[in-house]
Amino acid sequence: MRTNAAETLPQSLSDDEFRKLISTLSEPGGNFQSENLLSNETDFPHVMETLKDTVPPGGVYLGVGPEQNFNYIAAIQPRMAFIIDIRRQNMIEQFIYKALFELAADRPAFLERLFSRKQPPGLKSGSTAAELFDAYTEVTADATLFKKNLQEVENRLIEVHRLELTSEDLEALRNVYAAFRDFGPLINYNSRGGGFGNGRYMPSYAELMTSTDTSGHEWSYLGSEQSYRFVRDLELRNLIVPLTGDFGGPRAIRAVGQYVKERGALVSAFYTSNVEGYLFRNGDRSGNPNGGAAKFYRNVSTLPLDEHSTFIRWLPGGSNRRTSETSMQLASIRETLERFDSGQFSSFDLVPANANALRRSPPGRFTYLDTRPGVSSGYGYLHIGSYFLAATAFLMRLFIWRPNGREQIASLRTISFSVLWAVGGYVLGSGIVALARLLT
Repeated sequence: MRTNAAETLPQSLSDDEFRKLISTLSEPGGNFQSENLLSNETDFPHVMETLKDTVPPGGVYLGVGPEQNFNYIAAIQPRMAFIIDIRRQNMIEQFIYKALFELAADRPAFLERLFSRKQPPGLKSGSTAAELFDAYTEVTADATLFKKNLQEVENRLIEVHRLELTSEDLEALRNVYAAFRDFGPLINYNSRGGGFGNGRYMPSYAELMTSTDTSGHEWSYLGSEQSYRFVRDLELRNLIVPLTGDFGGPRAIRAVGQYVKERGALVSAFYTSNVEGYLFRNGDRSGNPNGGAAKFYRNVSTLPLDEHSTFIRWLPGGSNRRTSETSMQLASIRETLERFDSGQFSSFDLVPANANALRRSPPGRFTYLDTRPGVSSGYGYLHIGSYFLAATAFLMRLFIWRPNGREQIASLRTISFSVLWAVGGYVLGSGIVALARLLT
């Protein structure tokens, strides 16, 4: 039975309690494959209705990364949130957000401080996110405003909350805050060159915050004053706690679980972005520099969970506009743990829905094409067979079948026909894969 978290979790944390939680629950900061100042996941609105229907309000939220957590917090309205990231810089960015939330009573004032741009005239609390960002995109950065805001942020964190920030922390804080000044609402995942991308779609902050579901509803934390104020209220009461921790590490997730369990509450949602996929890298379940999948799922198994507890995942490349598929996935945490323990859950389950392993039904949930062992990955072997057919056809035409016995192996004619044979072999193999998928 779900405990009433309103009666068991703190109504607020003192600054001393806030600092103590950060220091006692955190692990030492570490490294990850990228350094991002914001998300690049624009599909989040498409799972929000399902998420709200699945996850009751009043639980404890866990997440990773920067601003995208606020979107989910605003939607499911937990009593408390922990944001766990291996990068200490992410904690520093969360501190910046905390100060800005506390200093800005509404969204126009928040954006003025976030981007160091003077508030344009005509904005009001009822403005849509699109109207807010349209207005701020036209405004240039103000150096004087940036200096004033930075001083107020640092004073808020150091003088008010008494957070222990090293000189390296302060340098990181100023660099992160300067990036938002320099790029403004058009800042994206790769603006500071810290992430991947290689020219792929990298949405701006404005695009993320104005993303809508199919009915045109804005679901970001800046989509409405009500959403903004909910997140701000948690920040004012010190109930969004940023931690440094490795998902596969020995302490952070387990310590959070113990804290929540001792208060009779439950973890209602865990936003992992695409981190689970990274934890499966290196070909096994333990040889990963960030702890590995097996250690992560063992950590998660110590959390207090129920049938509503939900993973929120991002599957890069899973978006398909023609079929309305979304790159976001919601999954039962308990079921995931059970399937992993029984060997039925692997990295194949974390590939996009329009690849090989799974398909969407309804938006945000997933169903497997076949749960029999080996079947879900069988299409992958068929794809490998396509390349084998292509290589075999190429070699046969090059070395064996030459209708004109005088053809030279190295001649342009022979090589050209061999390439055509390879293409034909690949097309034949791909046709077999397509037929197999159709029949199943």
